Amino acid sequence: MTTAPLSSLTGDYTLDPAHTQIGFVARHAMVTKVRGAFDEFEGSGHFDGEDPAKSSVSVTIKAASINTRNEQRDGHLRTNDFLDAPSYPDITFVSTGVRQLGGEAFRLTGDLTIKDVTRSLDVDFEFQGSATDPFGNLRVGFEGSVPISRKDYGITWNAALEGGGVLVGDKVVLEFDVSAIRQP
Repeated sequence: MTTAPLSSLTGDYTLDPAHTQIGFVARHAMVTKVRGAFDEFEGSGHFDGEDPAKSSVSVTIKAASINTRNEQRDGHLRTNDFLDAPSYPDITFVSTGVRQLGGEAFRLTGDLTIKDVTRSLDVDFEFQGSATDPFGNLRVGFEGSVPISRKDYGITWNAALEGGGVLVGDKVVLEFDVSAIRQP
């Protein structure tokens, strides 16, 4: 990994799906957490190291690619109770602004669309570094996360628990571990 100045990293990038994870964590049965990820997505962006406000990102996630390592649960998550993947196959995020918070921390503001509901949100990212891979590609890494309310996106299904509480928590934390490759 190099510690190249951000200005030298200016360029257009695409997400490397083999080295990027778009995941989530949700509370289950009030006592534990379920982690999952989306296996199919694509994204691109422009990073301006001189003026981060001129940077942009666009990501499309295939809702049906949800994977919590449990086939029955994943099947339920694809139904209208949750993501309704047959009717709304894509989850999208399109940035509307980028702000450097200081050092190597950035706030990415954008529109997240799930099930045809679009809401603006801020995702804080930390720059993890850059490196040239064995194939001569310049890679950059970012990590970030943001909590969202699934109810804000029309995902309201739940089941009451016998001892009180509900089966699925409202808060979902979206987690991003990004590796992007600069395009020639």
